[in-house]
Formats: sequence, structure tokens, C-alpha cells
Amino acid sequence: MTWIAPRTERRRTPSAVGERAMLQGWLDFHRDTLLTKCAGLTGEQLARPGTPPSPLTLLGLVRHLAYVERVWFRQRFAGEAIDALHCTPDAPDADFDDLDPTRAEADHAALTAEIAACDAVVADRSLDETFTVNGRTLNLRWIYVHMIEEYARHNGHADLLREALDGETGS
Repeated sequence: MTWIAPRTERRRTPSAVGERAMLQGWLDFHRDTLLTKCAGLTGEQLARPGTPPSPLTLLGLVRHLAYVERVWFRQRFAGEAIDALHCTPDAPDADFDDLDPTRAEADHAALTAEIAACDAVVADRSLDETFTVNGRTLNLRWIYVHMIEEYARHNGHADLLREALDGETGS
């Protein structure tokens, strides 16, 4: 049986809430948006470039965002000693380049699992809590803003990729 990316119920954007709820709400909205763009597609479709000559794919975006979630929230902020997803020093773009349509279900599950793990690791942490990366001191608030930007940018790509694949627009 062919796997098909499941439908995602996209959460509404927050309004008139505190800073933490606002940041989490917008991040959740953008996470859901990416998964919504993938819904109803097979692994083969998710791995198909939509705008040649660019090799960019929806599956590549799913893999990339799982990688970025892990790096920022768990490795850099929380200091977890865990391997990066997909990418290595020898293959820094493996999240985009090493696609296997038969692993699309696992890649989709890896993103949703990573989102849950990232949310859990920061749930009780202050937005003002700092960490240092490459000699630069950042805080958890910075990660939230960066991740919202990261998803928003890639969701623009996802819009174009999905439309090129099957004509679906919106949402």
C-alpha cells in the first residue's frame, strides 16, 4: 500500500496573548502549514522537484526543518549530545539531497517527533535563558523568532512546490 501524507489540522494564529503563547502559537501555525502543504501526497510526489532546474522538494523541506528544529532547540539551546538528523560534515545538504521516496513516511514522522521533542525540552525554560553558539550569545526568544522566520520562508517555497505538483493553492 502506498503511503500518503496525512491531513493536518492547522491551528489558528494567536491573538491577544502573552509573548510566550504568541511565539509558540505562530511557530505551531507555521509548522502546521508545512504539513498541510504535504497532506494528500505520496512519497514519490513529495520527493519530486516542482520547479526545475531547482532540486527543491517538499520532502527536502520536511527533512530540513526536522534538522533545523533539532539543531536549534535541542543541540544548541538545551545542549543535548545527540546526532544531527540527515546532515553530516561530509554531507551538509543531505537533508535536501539524499531523498528516498520510500522513506517519506519515516521522514514525516521524524519531523513530527522532533517538533514534540523540541517543545518538551523548552516547555519550562525562560525566553530570556541564554546560550552561546559560535561566540554569539543568544536566548530562547531568538530561536523562536528565527524558527518562525525559517518556516515562513520555506512555506513560501512549499506553496510553489505544491502548486507545481498538482495545482493546489491556498491553505
